Amino acid sequence: MPYIPHGADEVAQMQAAIGITDLEALFDEVPAQLEGHDLLLPAGLSEMALRRELEERAAANIPLRCFAGGGAYAHHIPAIVWEIAGRGEFYTAYTPYQAEASQGTLQVLYEYQSFLTRLTEMEVANASLYDGASALAEACLMALRLQGEGKAILVPDNLLPAWRQVLHSILGLQEIPLLGVPYDRQTGRLQLPEGESNSAALIIPQINAFGGLEAVDALTDWAHARQMLAIAVVNPLALAVLKAPGVWGQGGADLVVGEGQPLGIPLSAGGPFFGFLTCRKAHVRQMPGRLVARTVDAQGREGFCLTLQAREQHIRRGKATSNICTNQGLMVIAATIHMAALGGDGLRRTAVTCHRQARRLRDLLADVPGVQWPFSGPFFHEFVLRLPLSAKAVRDALLERGILAGICLAEWGMGEAGDLLVCVTELASDADLLDYRDALLATLKDLSA
Repeated sequence: MPYIPHGADEVAQMQAAIGITDLEALFDEVPAQLEGHDLLLPAGLSEMALRRELEERAAANIPLRCFAGGGAYAHHIPAIVWEIAGRGEFYTAYTPYQAEASQGTLQVLYEYQSFLTRLTEMEVANASLYDGASALAEACLMALRLQGEGKAILVPDNLLPAWRQVLHSILGLQEIPLLGVPYDRQTGRLQLPEGESNSAALIIPQINAFGGLEAVDALTDWAHARQMLAIAVVNPLALAVLKAPGVWGQGGADLVVGEGQPLGIPLSAGGPFFGFLTCRKAHVRQMPGRLVARTVDAQGREGFCLTLQAREQHIRRGKATSNICTNQGLMVIAATIHMAALGGDGLRRTAVTCHRQARRLRDLLADVPGVQWPFSGPFFHEFVLRLPLSAKAVRDALLERGILAGICLAEWGMGEAGDLLVCVTELASDADLLDYRDALLATLKDLSA
């Protein structure tokens, strides 16, 4: 298709259709403090001089110890992961439409699908989606195709806010009803809705936005008793120690989605990440995206191929089940190498360390005057700390001490002004935990003076 730029009249018509007068209005969601930055580089630097200039600037950055989570987590990534993923065979490989030329990529994707089905104890996994939030939206659309159009989706109020926003963007624009499910203000866990509703599915977050664990068995059985599907939203690393969604309740979850970033993907300024989706074999023909299968050729030799990809819009266009026409293939390759390198025992030990260090920090912070725990109940590696002062003020002050202390729930429109969501991973040493406590004590004292 030729590239034909839009003329001024066409641009004006498009602007009028969406109600703007200036193209800059398309970027009004970018915070003002992030606009207009200039690197102020001297003109005409050689490569050597430019490298030295940037190294000096990088050295001025304050290295932060990260205690923030909320859907994006700092984990150790073994060197082997990106050493292999960065090889040209993977790093620059094109989408594997030609199976005979893409056996290596297809085998990795097949292994990825196998790993995900083992983690979730489901029967089928696709070859990934864009990110966890859009994977959840696709699962909701899949549920509606299975259950019948015109029904609602039950969305927990304690689901991560960014994920709820994506659901409203993708489903709301299709006039699909999204009904909120409240959570208990004492525990932070979901409250089972009363009465009946014409809903296709209940979303069950494990873990919720406050870091807490839900009563997944009861929630799954409640949904199934009302002829709803149960859509599990999970952290893949936590599944190394938590009950797999495939065996929740009496019948297990029907669809499972999540964000794969904890599996070997660095915090690269917000992405790219990748989403995963697994389901029961009975539902596979409504699954979006791609599936990689293992087969044999006419000579009986084992090989790998794409299968069921005809559901994608590049082939079926308007009749497709989804607009997913690609995936975060390189991220999936890295995640597969990460899971293979750690193995089941390594993933389990990592998850246990995360939980153990989170409990240690919570116990240390219990001695800080004025600190409260707004939510009771079990958690994995995140918890909410209620401070006697503004969480934003405390967080900003701790940044000056080289500590990214957590996420202010008030900035999400949740909790109270003093609520701080704190995350601890295996990267946090015992010394880091003590430094956090001591820095918090000093900061509260300084801000109260």
